[in-house]
Amino acid sequence: MRNARTTGLTEVVRSRVSMWRHRAATLAVGALAIVMAYGVVFGHNGLTAFAAKRKEAKMLEAQTLQLQKENERLHGHVDRLQNDPSAIEHEARQEFHYTRPGEVIYTLPTAKATDNK
Repeated sequence: MRNARTTGLTEVVRSRVSMWRHRAATLAVGALAIVMAYGVVFGHNGLTAFAAKRKEAKMLEAQTLQLQKENERLHGHVDRLQNDPSAIEHEARQEFHYTRPGEVIYTLPTAKATDNK
């Protein structure tokens, strides 16, 4: 009788130990999954960093496009200045206020000079 009782008690203890092992393993896997999910979302190369890098890449593409257009415009301006005498004359008149003989340049006062009244 004692042997049957000990065997029954042993089975109960084994089933409870097995149940606690399953619970502990389930908790460990759950904790690991939470830590991994946190790393995927907020880690060094996570989703938030990826979104920020994507936004920065779009901004840099727009800036590159703008600079390419500006570069093309400046190349055209340089080409005109090197090959077109009227463009050279226009630039000299704009930048250095050059005039042809007999021309007069009128300079209007700036807005700051009129504010001092």
